[in-house]
Amino acid sequence: MGPEAKDQLGEVIGAEGAPGSTVGEAEVRGLVREALPSGRYAGKRVLLVVPDHTRSAPVGLMFKSIFDQIGGVTGALDVMVALGTHPPMEEAAIQKRLDLTPSERAGKFARVKFLNHAWDDPSELREIGRIPARDIRALSGGLFEMDVRVEINRRALEYDELIVVGPVFPHEVVGFSGGNKYFFPGISGPELLNFFHWLGAVVTNPKIIGTKWTPVRKVVDRAAAFIPVERRCFAMVVEGAGLAGLYFGTPEAAWDAASDLSDRRHIIYKDRPFHTILSCAPEMYDDLWTGGKCMYKLEPVLADGGELIIYAPHITEISVTHGRLIEEIGYHCRDYFLKQWEKFKAYPWGVVAHSTHVRGIGEYDAGAGVERCRARVTLATGIPEALCRKINMGYRDPATIRKDDFANREEEGVLLVPKAGEMLYRLKDAPDWARG
Repeated sequence: MGPEAKDQLGEVIGAEGAPGSTVGEAEVRGLVREALPSGRYAGKRVLLVVPDHTRSAPVGLMFKSIFDQIGGVTGALDVMVALGTHPPMEEAAIQKRLDLTPSERAGKFARVKFLNHAWDDPSELREIGRIPARDIRALSGGLFEMDVRVEINRRALEYDELIVVGPVFPHEVVGFSGGNKYFFPGISGPELLNFFHWLGAVVTNPKIIGTKWTPVRKVVDRAAAFIPVERRCFAMVVEGAGLAGLYFGTPEAAWDAASDLSDRRHIIYKDRPFHTILSCAPEMYDDLWTGGKCMYKLEPVLADGGELIIYAPHITEISVTHGRLIEEIGYHCRDYFLKQWEKFKAYPWGVVAHSTHVRGIGEYDAGAGVERCRARVTLATGIPEALCRKINMGYRDPATIRKDDFANREEEGVLLVPKAGEMLYRLKDAPDWARG
């Protein structure tokens, strides 16, 4: 799929706030009523696919609006958390994600099933197709040529309709998140997600992030075409605690509209790069696997030889799911792996991709065994210094950092980002390595 095929995306309806304003609750509920006429859903089994706690969005408002519109007529209206490879959420955490009190959960919403995706349990997955090597070659622009198996959570196939309810932001792997990405990797098996994460890493984060029609987006949309269940999507563009925009249609159409608005609302342009960046991780990133977004979104404005500090005293783990593997391979630039591929190809490609995204652009001299990264990445977290050094990252004691010391110093080349991870920073005149 690409801009030349927009006429195939289908109809989209939406609401958009003017710059500086948001879409109100009444407008949200009105759009939901228009999108989901209750008569169409009588007796149907509907599954809402939603993000976990690591994405900012008024998911509770959307869930309650949808339930109030069709919950009384559907045969089932359940929720699956699109975890990808993130850890499962407990019942109380899902209630919080949906803005439900315990009494609401026990009363009005008692019949709603909460489901966690299980990416690493083969019994919970079903193969729905294979993307042949010739198609992978075309979709990846010739970077790869291999068959890729497409698996999805088997429980999703028990419903009549799948409705994605999720935000759209600039994204390091796919370009802009949202749409069919809530299926792949949201509720998919490991083979496809490992493949396209590495595809994105080979292209590199700066050339992918905030770019709309990427090779990875094409692979994700191709995989979604195998899903034998009707798909719909509410794509949210989040601004602060509210919605700058809300769009409904097929996942392709809703994402197409939302990504255009995200491009306008979620990208901050700077005139020059910064030699020092203090990138502060919000509490919703509870390990470095998710907190790495504090690097992804700021790498394009980090100067050659500069230092980006991920400030997150609350983060004490590299990754709840993948920590052991990351300790083995460390954090390195893309070419470190590509030029030693026989050594690393057996590791999960998604883990290798994460490593390159956090470490950033660099070079590797295979003959000399020397890695030269473009800039430094330092962890000011609860991860011990010895472990930071082991995984090839810098270390600073977070207790020695005062955020105010980094504030209001952009003219000196120092940037403070108090809540990093969702807004993308770019240079107005980007260098070649950062151009998509």
